[in-house]
Amino acid sequence: MPQPDLNLLIALEALLADRSVAGAARRLGLSASAMSRTLARLRVETGDPLLVRAGRQMVLTPYAEAMRERTRNALHEARAVLRPSKTEADLSTLRQTLTIRANDGFVEAFGASLIAAATEVAPHVRLRFAPKAEKSATQLRDGSADLEIGVLGEMGPEVRVQALFRDRFMGVVRKGHPLELDGGITAERYVAFGHVVASRRARASGPVDDALALVGLERTIVAVVPGFPAALAVARTSDLIALVPASFVNAQTAHRALAAYDDIYAFELPVATEKITVSQMWHPRLEVDPVHRWLRQLVLSVCRRQVPL
Repeated sequence: MPQPDLNLLIALEALLADRSVAGAARRLGLSASAMSRTLARLRVETGDPLLVRAGRQMVLTPYAEAMRERTRNALHEARAVLRPSKTEADLSTLRQTLTIRANDGFVEAFGASLIAAATEVAPHVRLRFAPKAEKSATQLRDGSADLEIGVLGEMGPEVRVQALFRDRFMGVVRKGHPLELDGGITAERYVAFGHVVASRRARASGPVDDALALVGLERTIVAVVPGFPAALAVARTSDLIALVPASFVNAQTAHRALAAYDDIYAFELPVATEKITVSQMWHPRLEVDPVHRWLRQLVLSVCRRQVPL
């Protein structure tokens, strides 16, 4: 059987990424006519038009759209096989931007410590914290993110996972709130006030509501905000109760039963909820990369130092 021309894989990835013959040609340092000829060969090999004209632009066919991610991953894997294996990296001279997808609560709790620890040994490395609009392995697969931090979701079977720490939710109110001043915090008193919750997907209910339902109670959710810092900001200037992770309230003392700070009062919930495991996730193509190994160990050590597993 004739062997496929693997050079076509490089051209195919560029064409699918740029959705343009001219753009792919510029990326690979080829002339537009040479790239057009390559596209013609790819159409013969795949039996699909791949790119078709739509007005002044080119668009991907359904087949090309479906294979876009597979093509990118295949090219990444091929390059990794042919790249010389390095057992260690010179962190003192390394100049690289490493992207970590994490929610704003994690960045507030651990960002400063991670940056300080990274800068100490790799002064030219830049940590880029990218927001998480949704749980998805897309950014890990396409290489636009090096690490994903969060609770494990539908990330795909190939994604590597390492537990960083166990966390729990706590209630937070402003200092001087009636819930703080009037004695013990019971489930009945907890639901007597309005609540503000954080959710990227604008979901109002969660495990706390399930636990309250078991004892015949329901809280009144007055507002839903996109992140924990916003929930805490609302609680600081109102009588609403916020629900935030203990690591976010104070990562240094998250294991303590009670934490009170400046203008907020944090308390244990009056109903039992399961702890959550926060993990770091990465694509297997970076498994043995020395820089990525260093980054994973850095994140693990900083998180374990602040919040034991």
